[in-house]
Amino acid sequence: MKHSLKSIFLGSLAVLAFACKTEEAAKPAERPNIIFIMSDDHAYQAISAYDNTLIETPNIDRIAKMGMLFTNASVTNSICAPSRATILTGKHSHINGKVDNHFPFDTTNVTFPQILQDAGYQTAMFGKLHFGNSPKGFDQFKILPGQGVYYNPDFITKNEGKIKVEGYVTDIITDMTLDWLQNERKADQPFMLMYLHKAPHREWLPAERHVEEFTNRSFKEPATLFDDYSGRGRAAHEAEMNLLTDMHWGGDSKVYPEVMDELGIPENSSWDKAALTGELNRMTESQRANWDKAYMKVNEDFKKAYPTMTEKDKMKWRYQRYMQDYLGTIKAVDENVGRVLDYLEANDLMENTIIVYTSDQGFYLGEHGWFDKRFVYNESFKTPLLMAWPNRVKAGTKSDEMVQNLDFAQTFLEAAGIEAPADMQGESLLPLLTGETDKWTREAVYYHYYEYPSIHMVKRHYAIITQEYKMVHYYFDSDEWELIDRKKDPNEMTNVYDDPAYAEIKAKLHKQLDGLREKYGDSSELSQDYIDKYLDNLEKNKYSTGGKDTGLIDKIFEDRKKK
Repeated sequence: MKHSLKSIFLGSLAVLAFACKTEEAAKPAERPNIIFIMSDDHAYQAISAYDNTLIETPNIDRIAKMGMLFTNASVTNSICAPSRATILTGKHSHINGKVDNHFPFDTTNVTFPQILQDAGYQTAMFGKLHFGNSPKGFDQFKILPGQGVYYNPDFITKNEGKIKVEGYVTDIITDMTLDWLQNERKADQPFMLMYLHKAPHREWLPAERHVEEFTNRSFKEPATLFDDYSGRGRAAHEAEMNLLTDMHWGGDSKVYPEVMDELGIPENSSWDKAALTGELNRMTESQRANWDKAYMKVNEDFKKAYPTMTEKDKMKWRYQRYMQDYLGTIKAVDENVGRVLDYLEANDLMENTIIVYTSDQGFYLGEHGWFDKRFVYNESFKTPLLMAWPNRVKAGTKSDEMVQNLDFAQTFLEAAGIEAPADMQGESLLPLLTGETDKWTREAVYYHYYEYPSIHMVKRHYAIITQEYKMVHYYFDSDEWELIDRKKDPNEMTNVYDDPAYAEIKAKLHKQLDGLREKYGDSSELSQDYIDKYLDNLEKNKYSTGGKDTGLIDKIFEDRKKK
């Protein structure tokens, strides 16, 4: 059969068009950029997308409006460095080895930034890592040494050595982030950027522009500010996190050393006064003048009131001072998150960028009379999580599923089209983010806290948590169980473990807990191994725990010698 030149030409065009379409269909979707924003100790109660009682955070809220707000996000171990290690490795503390803030991070761990970098992502980190001076898997980094400071901070850098930068730490970290996006980011590569704030970590020094506003504000007290822990066991009673008795007058409440001496207020610890003077001594003359303008008034007013204050009055005063400084630091975080979001919008970087805002754990804002974290109770166990991915995540959505910081690594790897290592222990959040909720099967999460005896003296414990219940085992120098009904008792005031009405629920949770411990490779033997290593280190460092009860420490070592 003969074909005309025209039919041959048209047929060739059809074949070519089909081939192009097939090639286009087979071409993998453009890999998303990833911006991971994390603050330190940012309580979900202090984000207005969750609760606008204390502060408005319009810029952080923008991420929830663009995407999804998680109401049951949590951590596996509520303490700074272990949380960060879990995020980077996608593994529980007992597997990655970073169980507490004392031991170094095992650098043989493979982290998700390394995997993304190997797969062609440009990677950068700016801000607070908290452990290690040379993070693996980053083309560029500028990180604070250890905890860092608020004013005129030092940074450890990849290419410039150690530098000192004048200004306020939250602004500086953002300046570095924006400079990298503008001048170092490569347009032909996807990028993964970790933008990590120091704030609002203790000792909470707001920026100069916010001190006057916040030192003159008052905040609503939590319902459990004067909790007497009568419904719980030894752990809650013996913790050293009380605003009145355990918070520093100097470093935390900003009572100047000379005022403490004049009023006869003893130091809470050896670094009570030093924590404040160390920061103040870093300030420039101008910074110090602006600081003193607000805080000298705070001190003068306190001097007048203190002689007639009752213990209840002091507790109330300390709560207000705490909130003024803590929330003042968050004001700057929110402003600076807004700067980054504005840059992304102005430079057409929103469309295919995953944006995450979270914290390394939650924090107590006076609930149960406490500050700090560590416990598996909601305020420290739960963490804020807001995620946006325009055109992939439906705007203004919420999820109450049990998700954890354990899940970030696999989420980012799946989004980038990379198969996660088999030994990662989390679950990708993409089914929840993209509306395929039938693919999400997790019913419960696992928690384990290790750093005891130590500062704040929160006992070692592990737990299973579902949307309805929380069952906790405190161990080492105690053997106590708690069962909390999360729906009926949202303030977590009553242990119903021995209540006959919960016998069936308790039995089910015990079975589930055993299953989770087996699934994640945790055990009593492994816990004892970590105890032995911790006590060896504690003994070598002359019982330097930060806790007040040296009698307890001595007893632990006496019992250890007997064994």
